[in-house]
Amino acid sequence: MIRGAIAIFTRDFKKFLSNPFVIVLTLFMPVMYLVIFGNAMGGAITHIPLGVVQDQPYTTETPLFTAAVEQLKNFHQPDKPNVFDVTVYSSEEVAKLALSQGRISAAVIFPSELSADRVVRVYEDSSDYMVPSLIEGGISAAMAGTGSSNPVAINRIYGNVDYIQFFGVGVIVMAIFMTTMMGGAFALIRDRELGIIEGYLVTPVKRSSIILGTIGSTTVRAFMAGFIIFIFDILITGVMVRRMEDFLLVLAVIFIASIGVTSLVVALASRFSTQQEYASTVAFFNLILFMTSGAFYPTIGMPGWLVWIAWFNPEAYTVHALRSIILRGQGIGVIGTDLLALCIFSTFAIILGIATYRRTLE
Repeated sequence: MIRGAIAIFTRDFKKFLSNPFVIVLTLFMPVMYLVIFGNAMGGAITHIPLGVVQDQPYTTETPLFTAAVEQLKNFHQPDKPNVFDVTVYSSEEVAKLALSQGRISAAVIFPSELSADRVVRVYEDSSDYMVPSLIEGGISAAMAGTGSSNPVAINRIYGNVDYIQFFGVGVIVMAIFMTTMMGGAFALIRDRELGIIEGYLVTPVKRSSIILGTIGSTTVRAFMAGFIIFIFDILITGVMVRRMEDFLLVLAVIFIASIGVTSLVVALASRFSTQQEYASTVAFFNLILFMTSGAFYPTIGMPGWLVWIAWFNPEAYTVHALRSIILRGQGIGVIGTDLLALCIFSTFAIILGIATYRRTLE
């Protein structure tokens, strides 16, 4: 019994040592969790875009407006950058338009000398986790710094958004990635191990057809998973999609994201001959993509080098588009950039998948 156990142990351990790529990646993953997860979660949120405007009618800026804007521009935590990037707008309408388009996180309307009341009105995007409370705290501190006793009226334009609603949108993206990772890409490697791919190559089927067929099949599964989780998100978190066009936009975003993520994962799968190597690599990519997508924590709270990763992260554009539709009720005018970025990425990923698959087989 002991001799047999030693033989099995020796064979299995030699097999482990024969794959240095998996060994290195296995040891590298905890370090990456420390670096990526530790920096992506709980960072100081700074440079919140804030719009300020003085109410009409007025002839000159009031001392309250001047002092409060200066306080907001210089508001920061110890040893941290400024919390707010303040933009002065010409009118309340222009500031509210910028807020509705997502270019600022809040619009602060200061009373003029001729105002009927002395209320400072704040209209804020309430869909981002922690940002509304930081805005309200900063405005309160600025008003206290001016020595003013003006009341502050807070208007959360998207209502009170709980963290489960904020995070629930990100879970849709997680479902897409997990289905893709466990679906067609694994099947692709398994078919190669069983010699099925070689069987395809002796048929009239083109190599590009193999990759496109795999991407198509896995995309449908990923889309179905994303749609099902979207329905659960509505039932569990209580978010509402009020218009049919918003519902269709959500489906369009899920579908385009499914194509892009599937194409990327299949392109990765085409570079590996064993499922173990593939699983280790995809787990690494899942960490980077999901943690920098803004699903857990606003990207505005991440250090600059992680924000740069988010710029090239298709999941970040997917999360932003879905939040814009589901939580804010915004349409194509706001998410157009996200859809364009996802379409470009999907096209690039499909081309990469085909090209990589060709090189692997030749």
